[in-house]
Parts: sequence; structure tokens; C-alpha cells
Amino acid sequence: MTDESPTKKQKMAPQNPRIIALFDVDGTLTLPRGEVTPDMMEFMKSLSKKITVGIVGGSDLPKQEEQLGDGIASLFPYNFSQNGLVAYMDGELQEVQTISKFLGEENVKRVVNWTMKYLAEIDIPVKRGTFIEFRSGMMNISPIGRNCSREERNDYEKIDLERNIRKDMVAAMRKEFADLGLTYSIGGQISFDVFPVGWDKTYCLKYLPVGDFDEVHFFGDKTFEGGNDYEIFMAERTIGHTVTSPEDTKEQCTKLFMS
Repeated sequence: MTDESPTKKQKMAPQNPRIIALFDVDGTLTLPRGEVTPDMMEFMKSLSKKITVGIVGGSDLPKQEEQLGDGIASLFPYNFSQNGLVAYMDGELQEVQTISKFLGEENVKRVVNWTMKYLAEIDIPVKRGTFIEFRSGMMNISPIGRNCSREERNDYEKIDLERNIRKDMVAAMRKEFADLGLTYSIGGQISFDVFPVGWDKTYCLKYLPVGDFDEVHFFGDKTFEGGNDYEIFMAERTIGHTVTSPEDTKEQCTKLFMS
């Protein structure tokens, strides 16, 4: 076994350390809820020799590890899960922020109880388990349930696009909880995130000092308004890039950074 850990490998500065590229996970580095391919991971490692690389995903770190591999928090200089509410720099934990502290337990119960009642009234062909996933920095809500199979996930996405199930639920929650300072972000195929205003992916930018970087690039697939990449895609500090697949990510980065 080699003693060359991912952290040790990344201690060598890239050729252009003042250029950083931040990457969404689902639909950008992997297929939705899929695992990164060996070829894509090798490309990312090669890219990290050219520029500074960071990961910024909406899911928690264990799910990020399922998709990108164990030790992903220390593989690249910056790793942000839950939009940066759990932040790692050079493999060291920087901060963990929690939605329960922000809202208070009474308001958490208020949101959960309302959500369960609303979901009970939605008529879709299949419902599974884990309709509300309580993460440290957000709630993830799924009308079909996160325990659905890949086939059920794909089928639900088609229904959701036809009937605007998630969009309508988000609109109802905006009205119901207007007093709580929450925002809503649709991502992936089956769910949406609920979190305090300002806790979108732009939250991670506070860990990137303005004086340290000349360019901050962001690559994501849900860059449309209401998508969970929209705010950071549109942020004044970032140069946003919309991608359609991991292969598209690879192609765009090759043209931008590898020539």
C-alpha cells in the first residue's frame, strides 16, 4: 500500500492556483445519484494539477462519498457539502451550520407536520420511503421518497415535469412559511431543498478570499431559476458554466483549462 494519501498529493500547488473551478456533483461530475466513472475522476485529478479545484454539492458528505468515493473531502483543496454548510479546506473541517439552530424546534416541527400532510394528498403512481430527509443545514423533501429505485426515479421525473409537482409544492411552502426566512431549490430528479435565505451554494464563497483568486468558475446543470445551481451561477464573483452531463463538463474544462 502506498503512503501517498490524497491530501499529500494535493499539497503540490497547481500551475494556476489563482484560478479555481467549483463543481456541482449530480449531472455535472456524475449521472443523477450515480457514481463517478474512473475516467472522470482521473480527469478531475489531472485538472487539479492545472487549477485549484473544489466540490460544492447539495447532499450531505456521506452521499457525496457514495458518488465520488471515500476521502473526497480531502482529495481536492476545497470540499463543500450541503451547499458549504459543511466545509472542508485541505481536508480539515472548517464549519458545520445547522438549520435546527436557525429555525428552533417548534418551527422545525411546523414545517415537518405541514409537509407530511401535503405529501399525503399528492396522488402519484408510486410512493416509497424517506419523504423528508433532515440534514444539518437543510431539509430535503421528496414527493416519491428518496428510497425509490432508479427506474422509479426516472419515471417520477417525467411525471414531475408534466405536472409541476415540486414547483407547485414549493410555491405553496413559500406562502405557508413566508415568515421563516426560507428559500427553496429544486435539484436532481425527485426532490427539493429547503434552507434559510443565503444558505444556497453561494454560501461556500465565503471560504474563498477575494484576494486569493483571480477567477472563480462554477460548473453545474441546474443553473435555471429555481434550480439549486442558479444562485452561485448568477453570483457576481463567479463565471458560470451550464453543463448537460459529466462528458460535457470534461469537454468544457478541457477547452478552458487544459490547452
